[in-house]
Amino acid sequence: MNVIGKVTVLPRLPKPLARLEELAYNLYWSWTPKAQELYRELDPANWERFSHNPVQTLLETPAARLEALSTDRDYLARYQEVLEHFDLYMNKGRWGKGEVWAAKNAAALPPVAYFSMEYGFHESLPIYSGGLGVLAGDHCKSASDLGLPFTAVGMLFHQGYFRQLFNKDGWQEEAYDELDLTTLPIRPALTASGEKAKVSVRVSGRDVTMQVWSLLIGRIQVLLLDANVPENSEDDRKLTARLYGGNQELRVQQYVLLGVGGIRALRALDIPASVYHMNEGHAALMGLERVREYVAQGLDFRTALEAAAGSALFTTHTPVAAGNDAFAYELMDRYIGEWPALLATSRDELYELARQDQNWDNHLVPTFSMTVFALRMSRMANGVSELHGEVSRGLWNFLYPGADPEEVPIGHVTNGAHNLTFLAQQFRDLYSSVLPGDWIERLEDKSMWDDINQIPDAQLAATQHELKEEMIAFVRGKLQEQLRRTGASAADVAAAGEALSAEALTIGFARRFATYKRATLLFRDRERLSKIVNNPAHPVQFIFAGKAHPADNPGKAFIQEIYKLSRDPEFAGKIVILENYDMNVARHLVQGVDIWLNNPRRPLEASGTSGMKASFNGAPNFSVLDGWWREGYDGTNGWPIGEEREYSDLNIQDDADAFSMYETLENTIVPLYYGTDAQGQNHNWLKTVRRAIITVNPEFAMQRQVIDYVQQFYLPLSQRAEKIDANQFEKARALGGWKSWVRQQWQHVQIHATAQLPATVQPGEEVRVSAQVVPAGIQESDLMVEAVLKHGDETLHVPMKPSGGEYAASIPLSDSGLYSVGVRVLPASPDLSNPVELGLIKWA
Repeated sequence: MNVIGKVTVLPRLPKPLARLEELAYNLYWSWTPKAQELYRELDPANWERFSHNPVQTLLETPAARLEALSTDRDYLARYQEVLEHFDLYMNKGRWGKGEVWAAKNAAALPPVAYFSMEYGFHESLPIYSGGLGVLAGDHCKSASDLGLPFTAVGMLFHQGYFRQLFNKDGWQEEAYDELDLTTLPIRPALTASGEKAKVSVRVSGRDVTMQVWSLLIGRIQVLLLDANVPENSEDDRKLTARLYGGNQELRVQQYVLLGVGGIRALRALDIPASVYHMNEGHAALMGLERVREYVAQGLDFRTALEAAAGSALFTTHTPVAAGNDAFAYELMDRYIGEWPALLATSRDELYELARQDQNWDNHLVPTFSMTVFALRMSRMANGVSELHGEVSRGLWNFLYPGADPEEVPIGHVTNGAHNLTFLAQQFRDLYSSVLPGDWIERLEDKSMWDDINQIPDAQLAATQHELKEEMIAFVRGKLQEQLRRTGASAADVAAAGEALSAEALTIGFARRFATYKRATLLFRDRERLSKIVNNPAHPVQFIFAGKAHPADNPGKAFIQEIYKLSRDPEFAGKIVILENYDMNVARHLVQGVDIWLNNPRRPLEASGTSGMKASFNGAPNFSVLDGWWREGYDGTNGWPIGEEREYSDLNIQDDADAFSMYETLENTIVPLYYGTDAQGQNHNWLKTVRRAIITVNPEFAMQRQVIDYVQQFYLPLSQRAEKIDANQFEKARALGGWKSWVRQQWQHVQIHATAQLPATVQPGEEVRVSAQVVPAGIQESDLMVEAVLKHGDETLHVPMKPSGGEYAASIPLSDSGLYSVGVRVLPASPDLSNPVELGLIKWA
């Protein structure tokens, strides 16, 4: 039949269970196992079949079953306990009060609008592809935990990301399932007048309408944009069908819808925002709409640009140039060609904000880079680990010619993960037996975590073993399901039911199968690996899972290689690979493995978070010193792979890292794991387990990450925006005009310098440097002239003071060694966000 609409009819809940509906529509349950258990008990088979979706499980539960549970004392007691904790959570105070942050009042926290292309909240809402989405979902959860004024904006992909299937040869195939929105924990967002919120965005000369859906994540709201509405053409309805599907044209259109439509959704719902956070370059085009709003108020383009950028933060997650979206100008003309006129500017001036010259087909061509646009449309930016911040500063150094990489204004906040989403209930109960009563409220507080040492070894080991057995049962079930679907023999299916042993050292590797993550590095020396795996006294087994992008055939080849090895009699039942890696698979693995393995090609791992989740549950990491593990490893809480260095020859790097992996496994990890006392306890192994728990839980808690964003970025940006916007944008207007004048004059600025440098000097002596500047009409107060002293890895900037028509400074030479001295001039204003903001520097 032709469907003209759908409506969700929830069962009439018995009065004692009336709030099951309310709870089902708030993803608080996604990090509360006891709440999930209430819905699982309605119908365990449906709970599994519906990907642990409370709304759909509730919809399909017969009235008789609900009536029976409404008089079940045990069920009612657990129901009341969950709701009591839910109410306490929803009404608790906000972070920022009292001793946590005594210098500030919670009312000063700025409202934040957070934009991300994908969100990984739970497997029942598959609008995520991997780590970026799960990180965004965790960010939202901790914003709720902390009670921040925070609204997230994303897209409702009605086919989500793909469902991964392995064929009988182990090749990845993709299936796209249409989501039934009536069974999801979302509701239409309503305007102040009670109407369903819809926004319209003009794309390539046509209007695309999107419905706005509301998703509750504890105490915060996520707005999801959906173009699959009757007002649109069939083609336009598909714009929000698939995450990261299709070609460049589709991606540009999706970016327009997210950026422009997201801002309009906030306005339609009267949701305030003082800070706008772009999680990756996908959201960069929000800057178009924000500038348009200011221009519509009567501001000129350059003033509007300063006002919009002044409150924007950009987070980059991509450590390689090729991973950053860039599009041909002609393609952008097709989809944002109308925008220069809307912004009262020229195409050249607008596109210059995104320009990155790239070598395409042996020709240097200007491209519209989403990352460059995001950097230029924000006044603060960050990478997602200390090393990634350093890599990013080098990657984007060309935007600030003449600046050293360390001066590039990209900081870092190391990623975290939402502890409670990935922490097994058994560990939650175990930690509660020794940690303070409010430990869940202050996960980032390192001072309390040493109390984990009070847990008896036998109890800690028993908890890990119980979770390991649960994981193995889950893995066996998944393997048998895979084999039945591909027509395997009854003998093979039965053998899968015996795969893995709860007594063997079990190592997990699960992540996106991008080639730089080197999923097959373990197999570089197959003979040596076989000896490790098949050691009769000390066996080691491996569990793999992960998706390759549909267009990534080399990544798919990695999957197939592991699949075939797992079917080889030499490794069968000891090395396994699971299909359709999602948050459900991830939870089972991080809660059940003994060790988490990660071996990316350094320095290409921006952060990584899966290993954090494993250590939340006591699994130490065995990883390359890249991303978060470079900061997390302390010599006691896991093991490194390879050296903390980069290689020019990738084969040498792979050989070195594989050799390190085998050596550490054979000589350190395996003996430690199997070294038990007369009572069968392994105290030395459990010391490492405890150290993983104690060090990783607070330092890499998402709560710590979000607090870092508040203190390092959200608050300073909101204060900057308030200053820039004051008195009818007085400073924004002055700054925009001043920048334009300086850029116009800069080509005429000249600087010459001399230095009195004897061949040798003694430590503690000074050298005199002087400079003459031709300012080309720029005020002396608007220039900063400085001497730059380099000594080894250290750089010293010494301001040079104007005196008698020249600038001069005396530079101290404190230590022995070779010094390099230079002099430079750059524009200066107290209203700039950083000294090199304009990217204009001239060296003498």
